[in-house]
Amino acid sequence: MRLRTSRLVRLCSLIDAFILQCFYSLQSHSPPPNFKHHVNEQCRLSDRMSRRLIRTYQLYSRTSGKHVQVLGNKKVNAMGDDGAVHAKLVVETDTFGSRIRIKGAKTGYYICMNNTGKLIGKRKGRGKDCIFTEIVLENNYTALQNAKYEGWYMAFTRKGRPRKASRTKQHQREAHFMKRQPKGHLLGDTQPFDVLPLPVVPFHPRRTKHTHHHSSGAH
Repeated sequence: MRLRTSRLVRLCSLIDAFILQCFYSLQSHSPPPNFKHHVNEQCRLSDRMSRRLIRTYQLYSRTSGKHVQVLGNKKVNAMGDDGAVHAKLVVETDTFGSRIRIKGAKTGYYICMNNTGKLIGKRKGRGKDCIFTEIVLENNYTALQNAKYEGWYMAFTRKGRPRKASRTKQHQREAHFMKRQPKGHLLGDTQPFDVLPLPVVPFHPRRTKHTHHHSSGAH
């Protein structure tokens, strides 16, 4: 009876060892997780949970030499002067990646793109047609690709008129922009930290037996 029990225990241990060996073998041959693919998939989704990061700046067009502006008639062009009221843009993050929404600080209209590749202003910018992906280029300029129409970029001609997005490419000068602070904006205007003065603590010398004896002898 004891012999049968020992054989049964040994058989169970061999089965367990075989199962563990198969498990580790499968683990070693499984491909590593594709982290880049995971990030790309997450960047395609809108983040509804995190607090949005909001920035204010101007977009300088490489071709027109002016700034992107959103007018009250919902038109978008790149004819704004430095510091112009309609050239001040409010940029909101959409995901933890580089997807953003851009709206005019004065008009409140979001820059969006329709199915013909035309830039238009909209009051509500929740749709993917109003989301752009920031692509930082090697020449330090930024290209803005529409999230709904991939391969279509925000672009302007030399005269500052919007260019049809279906004819745009990432390497074209018309699709290159540079972020600039509004005219008159100084770094000294913002104080991220307030320096608090340290409390003054009165100094009292510690009394010892020697000092106590010396003071009493003086009296």
